[in-house]
Amino acid sequence: MLTPKLTNEIITAAILGFEQQKRQIDTKIGELRGMLPGGTTQTAAAPEPPKRKRRKISAAGRARIAEAQRKRWAAPKAQAEAAKPEPEKPKRKLSAAAKAKLVANLKKARAAKAAKAKAAAKKAAPARKKTTAKKAAVKRVVAKKAAAKKTAPAAAQGATETAGQ
Repeated sequence: MLTPKLTNEIITAAILGFEQQKRQIDTKIGELRGMLPGGTTQTAAAPEPPKRKRRKISAAGRARIAEAQRKRWAAPKAQAEAAKPEPEKPKRKLSAAAKAKLVANLKKARAAKAAKAKAAAKKAAPARKKTTAKKAAVKRVVAKKAAAKKTAPAAAQGATETAGQ
């Protein structure tokens, strides 16, 4: 069987409910006592205790409490200030010569990487070269035919213009 978790709200609601039941029972007991000969109508419940009066603190007393609280807080604050690290040094800047040297080294590294990749590609695809060579040859032939067609009508058109004049 699962035990329900009792939260503060549930406990408070239970207390209020039981107090209500207690008042109802007390009123019924009082009614029954009133029915008895010579009985009183008051319930046997104990009266609620009187509320305590609040004590007043003088301004001097409040000042002493505030000063004591400030002293208590001063110790942890002082430790926190002592534990703070020193501010960081400003970043160093590269000179123009050092920057140029780094750029040159980077270019060398990129060139070496590109050469390595090119060599690897050369080894990996020797058969592809033949097909590209064939395609290039076909493209050249197609381009020559297209150029011949373009120049032929232009030449014919120029001849008709000169004949008309």
